[in-house]
Amino acid sequence: MVEGLTKSFGRQNIWRDINLTLPAGEVSVMLGPSGTGKTVFLKSLIGLLKPEQGRVLVGGVDMVNSPERKLHEVRKLFGIMFQDGALFGSLNLFENIAFPLREHTSKKEPEIRRIVLEKMEMVGLAGAEGKLPGEISGGMRKRAGLARALVLDPQIILCDEPDSGLDPVRTAYLSQLLIDLNAQIDATILIVTHNIQVASTVPDNIGMLFRRDLVTFGPREVLLTSEEPVVAQFLRGRRHGPIGMSEEKDQSLLEAERTAGYHDEDEGLPPIVPQLEPSPGLPPRQAVERRRARVMGMLHELPYPAQQAILASIRERR
Repeated sequence: MVEGLTKSFGRQNIWRDINLTLPAGEVSVMLGPSGTGKTVFLKSLIGLLKPEQGRVLVGGVDMVNSPERKLHEVRKLFGIMFQDGALFGSLNLFENIAFPLREHTSKKEPEIRRIVLEKMEMVGLAGAEGKLPGEISGGMRKRAGLARALVLDPQIILCDEPDSGLDPVRTAYLSQLLIDLNAQIDATILIVTHNIQVASTVPDNIGMLFRRDLVTFGPREVLLTSEEPVVAQFLRGRRHGPIGMSEEKDQSLLEAERTAGYHDEDEGLPPIVPQLEPSPGLPPRQAVERRRARVMGMLHELPYPAQQAILASIRERR
């Protein structure tokens, strides 16, 4: 649970008064244009950066205000998939993935080997344990980083721009992998990205950061049907709207666009594509039924287009 989180660097306010709860066992995405503090948000969740205000509660422990000794224990609940994989270049994949087990547990080598090979097979890297990071593709490095994030059996997995540097095909494979992992281990997953392909096919919930605020966070259908100008611009990938080249546009530029007649109102939002299902042979995601009960309980509070999209999605799954 995130309550009133505010973060600045010097006089630059990154975001302010962020409030949200990540539903347990579900997959969530945090969207936002470049420079909106998405990675800073992830680092704040695990106590690597200290926000000026607010709390992040994980199992009753406040990750913002608790002593480092207590944070060290709670961080074992997290698995982190870094943007670049963060692998040690001089170690082969087996040694890279085994590192957290040797650093944080007293397990014997046969047990470490069993766990590492199991996680490597889970992410499609069976047989690659002897390869160095420099000998494999960017997509394989991402998967190796994910395997390393899994070896301590985390309850929460944080993925920082997992699609960064990947082509659309590899991004699709990685998206499917994240859904498959959720089906297998029922972990809470938060993905930070600006990739619409990932956001439209993977998560149960979506949030968006912009102008130092959390624009929205909730069931995926709420954002994917939103007519909020910044959301609509982002989903369509248009130049005209509140998002500028480096940051938000000022009011005078927005007014000039309106005067010039730039608008996208007649184009409509992209259609909502079905959420990915686990690969054949895997169990159904436990999150689906939990989410259905949770979302139906709040359905009357949601905008009408989101209600219709949610009901349509439920009918399609039956």
